[in-house]
Amino acid sequence: MARRPAESDVPNMSPKTFKMLLRLALVPVAVAMLAVAGCTSGSMVSTGTQSNTTGSTFVVGTDAPMASVISFQVTVSNVYLNPSGGGTPVSMISGSPSVDFARYNGLQTLLDMNAVPTGTYDSVTIDLGAGTIGYLNTTTPPPSVSTMPVTYTNGSSPSTTGTTVTINLTNPLVVSASSAPVGLRIDFDLAQSIAAPGGSINGDVNPTFDVATVKNTDKGGYIDEFVAGVVSVNQTGQSFVVQGPHGENFTINVNGQTEWDGNASLSTLATDGANAIVQVSGQLDAATQTLDADEVAILTDSGFYATGQITYVNPPPPATGAATSFDLYVRGLEPTNTGLTLGQLATVDLSGSENYYIYWAHNPLTQFLFNSSALVAGQDVAIGGPASGAASASDVTVKRIHLRNWGFNGTVVAGSQSSGNGTFQMQVNGFAGVLIPETITVYLGPACDFRYGFGGFGDLADGTNLRVVGLLLRNPTNGNVVLIARHIDGLDFTDFTTAAWQ
Repeated sequence: MARRPAESDVPNMSPKTFKMLLRLALVPVAVAMLAVAGCTSGSMVSTGTQSNTTGSTFVVGTDAPMASVISFQVTVSNVYLNPSGGGTPVSMISGSPSVDFARYNGLQTLLDMNAVPTGTYDSVTIDLGAGTIGYLNTTTPPPSVSTMPVTYTNGSSPSTTGTTVTINLTNPLVVSASSAPVGLRIDFDLAQSIAAPGGSINGDVNPTFDVATVKNTDKGGYIDEFVAGVVSVNQTGQSFVVQGPHGENFTINVNGQTEWDGNASLSTLATDGANAIVQVSGQLDAATQTLDADEVAILTDSGFYATGQITYVNPPPPATGAATSFDLYVRGLEPTNTGLTLGQLATVDLSGSENYYIYWAHNPLTQFLFNSSALVAGQDVAIGGPASGAASASDVTVKRIHLRNWGFNGTVVAGSQSSGNGTFQMQVNGFAGVLIPETITVYLGPACDFRYGFGGFGDLADGTNLRVVGLLLRNPTNGNVVLIARHIDGLDFTDFTTAAWQ
């Protein structure tokens, strides 16, 4: 394909100017952890002496990643709450969603919400169906994706069709008809679950979950990634309706404080709503299935979007200037009947007419930080455009490219910490470490917080294992890869009690 001119090449600037741009361009972010709470009507299992009244519950999912593993796609056949003192288990999800537990790293998403009989539940049972592991083969450029079936080893005999895991809750889930929604945060620890004898995975999996109860008033009541298609827009009522993961509708409320990426607005959505897919962050409202949005990004106004990580940029380093294409490992996709499929690599061609955005950043100076000359392997992006441009995975055309937050695991480089400058260096590992072999500098973002065993900058000792959730960027001063931190997490923190998420 032809190389496009470097029409938006980043000008030279001093390190001081670069740091100023970071602080100006990256908007402070609220503490964000889980997903949303639930509805007061829906499917449920209820027999015997259980209550006929119901309360709202929700289920959110996340993961702890593993080196080279880029997907763990599995069918969640059901999630059951087990009543204290015995009784009939009740279902927390509708249908059997297919979930990629390697998609979310330091960010959480909604699995489902439902009404269940009021009462106290002290354990949860998770039914998993067949699964596949995707991993990156980097022996030849560009990297390719391979898959292998999952073999569950936690039962009496190995199984490739499914398995069941029961987890006792440290803090029981108490469901009340009159109280706010409550839910479960389910963390699938891939690093502990996937066997790797001799350093190589073989498909054997002993599912390991960390499960905690959360309320909508906890940090877990905040949703930091909810992608859905727009159903209708009510400009007078300052709201719009989207369709959720299982076909249910949710109302998104906006106000004067809601931030819109790319100078969009509710009127923009009203014009393009029939074909729009949005990403929303915000706080669950007391009303059923209602979310008060802090941030809205229109991922596409043309009916198609895909999301995932960039695995290869053409031309590759050390070439400079505008990229002509990049390979995207597809983790999210809508609609699903295009030429793209989940778990594959798609080649995105760049014509020069694409618009670039950074989620949670609206300052015009962001164009100097993310553009066709600043694409980096390892970045988590969403692409959007007409479905006709996605008929072939080898030749995808798009209109919009959004850079998004993602979690990068690694270790603190000895002697690199500078509290005065708010920086340190880390060696990235896991899947992203395969894509980013070099040491990178981490900048503390304007509202960066420390979580899960970390209380502040002083906890970043030499060699510490950590996860930095943030934006991966190319430094326009010298071309080096840098990471703007939104959250800094201690990876050795394992006490997943309710208090940990408040």
